[in-house]
Amino acid sequence: MTSFTKNSLIGLMLTCSTALPALAEDLSWIYCGDSIDPVHEKYIAEWEAANEGWTVTPEIVGWAQCQDKATTLAVAGSPVAMAYVGSRTLKEFALNELIVPVPMTDEEKASYYPNIVGTVTFQDTQWGVPIAFSTKAFYWNKDIFEEAGLDPETPPKTWAEAIAFAKQITENTDAAGYGLPAKTFDNTMHQFMHWVYTNNGQVIDADGNITMDSPEVLAALQAYKDITPYSVEGATAYEQNEIRAIFLDASVGMIQTSVGASFMLQDTDINWGVADLPLGPSAEGPGTLLITDSLAIFDGTGVEEKAIEFAKYITSPEIQEAYEGGGAASLTPLRPGPAVDEMLANAPYWQPFIDGIEFGGPEPLFTDYKGFQNVMIEMVQSVVIGDAEPAEALSKAAAELEDYK
Repeated sequence: MTSFTKNSLIGLMLTCSTALPALAEDLSWIYCGDSIDPVHEKYIAEWEAANEGWTVTPEIVGWAQCQDKATTLAVAGSPVAMAYVGSRTLKEFALNELIVPVPMTDEEKASYYPNIVGTVTFQDTQWGVPIAFSTKAFYWNKDIFEEAGLDPETPPKTWAEAIAFAKQITENTDAAGYGLPAKTFDNTMHQFMHWVYTNNGQVIDADGNITMDSPEVLAALQAYKDITPYSVEGATAYEQNEIRAIFLDASVGMIQTSVGASFMLQDTDINWGVADLPLGPSAEGPGTLLITDSLAIFDGTGVEEKAIEFAKYITSPEIQEAYEGGGAASLTPLRPGPAVDEMLANAPYWQPFIDGIEFGGPEPLFTDYKGFQNVMIEMVQSVVIGDAEPAEALSKAAAELEDYK
């Protein structure tokens, strides 16, 4: 009998659910969002036409509930064929024998940008098919730079420069130098991981060993302490989107955020720039946190092989390019190709979001992802508000993560 971690998401779902299992020739799909993307709607119809007797039945579930619903049904023994999930949860699903592996050929792996397949890999096995991808880049307000006496066309390339620029902005303008999100919110952990991956750091290795208590990660946490005095006041009150809103209000000089900010900024009079994330002293090249969502194939439906076939089809290069370039236009492309080359030529602001992939890293895979996330948030907050020194906070967090690996 499968056991569950007490505080895990899966454990919390054990008491729920009343759904029926998938039909023999139907692929039930928990589809996150408010509506099905027209690209997926089109290609589902084409797949059904080419696979006589098979249907695909997407169930539209809001973003806040979709993963919980997939988990509930699987734990109750009434799984859907597949579901859209955060790749960070694949290890937990796999260890609890709720999903099946999704074998990938060398050719399939090579079609993605570097490190993408790593976001769905645990114990050298792939457990999902990437369907959505995001990275971050560095934004700065050129007018605030000029007012502070900085070159408006030259963003910081290193952490040391970012801290120095933030100090200069804070001391010479009415704006905050840097937007540091430290709220009790998932993207506080995400933002810190960008610093980890721009300094060649790591939290957990491929064998499940906690490797966070290292000089590379300590340097990232120290940089957080050093930039906090020149960041937004009361950083623990802000999450990433709230920081972005402050930038759009021209009240902060520098932030790290997604490409969606580029679309928003085009409708403002802000004189802005976007560049690679600043690098730490141990960096080997541009980095970023690689966040993917995936299609997970659930065990026990009797249609696992066909679900894997469909998942690979609906995320194949031609369809994925159409999806990323359509309603999901704020997604970073999963694969290189002519369509990406054309995008970069037409919209050069995309380039930093591609640059960081080569040395980027995944959301670390833990058996209790929320437990991991909470440890990281508490670590960051303790340093930002001055309750702990970076070395002390890091060692404490690394020890606590042993319970969640």
